[in-house]
Order: sequence, then C-alpha cells, then structure tokens
Amino acid sequence: MIRFMGVLLLAFLPLAYIVAQGRMAATESKIFPYPINQVTLDNGLKIVSIPFDSPGIIAYYTVVRTGSRNEVEAGKSGFAHFFEHMMFRGTEKYSKEKFNNTLKSIGADNNAFTSDDETVYHTMASADALETIMDLESDRFMNLKYTEEDFKTEAGAILGEYNKNFSNPFMTIEEKMREAAYEQHTYKHTTMGFLKDIQDMPNQYQYSLEFFKRWYRPDNCVVVVVGDFDQKKLADLAKKYYGNWKPGAFKLNVPLDPPQREEKAVNLPWKARTLPILSIGYHGPAFSDKEIDMPAMDILSQVYFSETSDLYRKLVVEDQVVDALDGGQGDSRDPGMFQVSARIKDPKNVENVRNAIYAAMEEAKTKPVSSQRLADVKSHMKYQYAMGLNNPNSVANSISHYIQLTGDPESVNRVYALYDNITPDNIMMVAKKYLTQVNRTVVLLTQEEVKQ
Repeated sequence: MIRFMGVLLLAFLPLAYIVAQGRMAATESKIFPYPINQVTLDNGLKIVSIPFDSPGIIAYYTVVRTGSRNEVEAGKSGFAHFFEHMMFRGTEKYSKEKFNNTLKSIGADNNAFTSDDETVYHTMASADALETIMDLESDRFMNLKYTEEDFKTEAGAILGEYNKNFSNPFMTIEEKMREAAYEQHTYKHTTMGFLKDIQDMPNQYQYSLEFFKRWYRPDNCVVVVVGDFDQKKLADLAKKYYGNWKPGAFKLNVPLDPPQREEKAVNLPWKARTLPILSIGYHGPAFSDKEIDMPAMDILSQVYFSETSDLYRKLVVEDQVVDALDGGQGDSRDPGMFQVSARIKDPKNVENVRNAIYAAMEEAKTKPVSSQRLADVKSHMKYQYAMGLNNPNSVANSISHYIQLTGDPESVNRVYALYDNITPDNIMMVAKKYLTQVNRTVVLLTQEEVKQ
C-alpha cells in the first residue's frame, strides 16, 4: 500500500471538545495525552513504547525512515515501495508460508505502507504474542532472503500495481505535478517511482541487495509498541531479538531544488470519460517543529480551502460549478508541495474556477483572518487529532508519522504548540512567501477530444 501526501479535512465533532479538553488538562496542554518511553540499543535501534488502556491488545510498528526520498540514483526509483513487498518473502527461519501461518495462529493483522519519507510495517495482535512478533519482525529485518527469480516476480507485480493505480486521474495528476514542479529533488517521482524505472526493475536484482543493506539497519529504524505491555520485559526482548543487528554507514545526500523562477503549466489529456480536474501547486516548506511556516500553511489551507471556507461554499454549495474542492500540504522532511484541486462540472467554467482560487490566495495575502475564525480552526485541528487517538493502532500510526519526519516522537507536542501561536500575520506572511505566480505549477486534466 502506498501513502501519498494528503490534505487534512476537518470534521465538526462537538463531543470531541469535552473528552479532549479533559485529556489536555491532564497532560499540561500537550496534545499527545500518553507517556512516551524511549530506549535506544547499542546498535542505534530506538524502541518507543506507549502504555495504552487496551487490555490484551498491542500495536507493533517498525518505522523505516526511508521512502522514495532516498532513491537518489538515476534509474533506480521505486525501491522503497518494492521492499514493502519483498519483506513478506520470508527468511531461512520463517519461510513466507511459515511467517503467514504464525501470524494466523496468534490472530495478528499484519501489513505495510510506503510514502515519500518512510516505509512502515505494522501489526495488531494479542499482548501475549509480543515475543513471537518480535521474533518474526527482527528475523525478517535482519535476515531477509530472496532469489533473483523471486525478485523478478515481485517486480512484475509492481508494474501491474502501477498500471492499476495510474488509471486513476488524480494519481496521474500527482505524478505530472511532481515531474513538472521539481527539477532534481527525489520528490520529483511519486512513491511508486518513474514508469521507466519500474519497467527496468527486473534487471536490478544486485542493486536491490545494496538498497536493503543501506537502509534496513537498526540506526535507520524505530520500533513503536502501543498498548498492554510490561516496559522491562519489552526492553529485555528488544535486546534479545535485535541486539545483534549491525548498524550501517551509508550517508544520504538529497539534492534540493533551487527556487522556481517561472510559472509552469501542464495540459493533460485523458482518454477515458472525465470531468475537468484543475490542480494548482506551489513549492512549500518542509515539516518543522521549530519554524512557523508549515503550521501556518496548514491553518491557511483550512481557512481558505476546506469545507468550511468561503471558497468551498461559493463553488460547491452555492454556484455548484465544482463537485470536489480541497487544498493543503502533507508533512514532508524536505520542502513539499502545497496543492489546491478542483473537479469542475462543465469545461466552460474552468477559467472562472481558476480565477476564484487565485482570488482566495490573494485574499490570504492581504486580509487578516478574524480572531474568531482562527480560534475555531485551531480548536477543530487540535481536538480532532486528540479524538483520533482512541485505539492502539491509531496511536502508533500517529506517533510513527512524527518519527519518520524528525526521529523524535515528541515532535507532535512541539508542532501543536506552534499551531497555538499562529497569528493572522503569520498566515499572510506564508501566503506572500509561497503562493506566488513564479512558484506555481498548474496541471489541467481534460477529456481527450475524439477525432472524427
């Protein structure tokens, strides 16, 4: 499964205020309401453990701080996602069949996903199966084994997945947006990689072994355990099963793009029947739990492009010229893309919709957000997050998100403290800084005209 940069959409949950406010008061205004334990083994592997009231249940995540961002060699994109697949191929101790049968025997749910900055392997299981899970996971991370034939088989399956995924117009728009907007950074390709690289992947068996050696190492991974466990037993088991894992030394040098100097436009004809889809992108900031830019952009997206915005009400509700509208930027380790997308009901309204979006951006630069609107947006963002932490899996998933960005789970508390401090001037500042014409890339997907 691939996870792309998403857009935060807010819900109005009145009950959330009551429950979340109690949690916040109990944790001295920290957004994350549970204690976070951290232990680092001698080989650099970090074990993050979070007690959670889920009797008999644990979530067990392994965060590999490697995604498509790490694919720096030309012609070698797609390998982070490839290993999401290959890690289920088995080892000498646990073949693919034995691995799956063992998971079934303990009633565990096991899967994985890949994004630009991480690959995550996650398991939900009974708490008394902790040692079995650690045995399984440590074994495949330390001793993954596959033949060249296995490799070629999986590479072929990934090509099939690419063809399926990119029959979706939104996925193709994302691909073309990145290709046009980025010059040299590895965010230029999606998590799946460039098509030509996926087609050539069956020939890259030796490189795959090198990629695994580079990134599947203890000092590049974090194990997250949430739920019903004993802290001392967990630490002892971690040393037992992961202690012999050898750290690595490969250093990553991701080339950053220079500032964009002129507007870019991509017209994308689509063979299947479709409504026009307009996507407008701007190079935005990287995630930071110290700098104000990314939190300010998040709030800007909610004020001007969420379902509660004036623009949404006009285009979707009142004028009904658009049936889908959203905007925002997902968190990323390096500068990402702020995007606004609209699916337009009638091709003749494309320019009007485009102009309405640009007008909203100009308003963001010049008109301060009201104090009440700003307070409402902050409240909904904060309490929606707190209310989502309602089971071990959601807690582990949330904290893993911040681990892949900074390596430190406490980043979640620091970044939400920044949200609290955002002012109307901060929002106007980032709008002026990032939402400029020369920093803009526009992709317009329209149905291909049938030649008579």
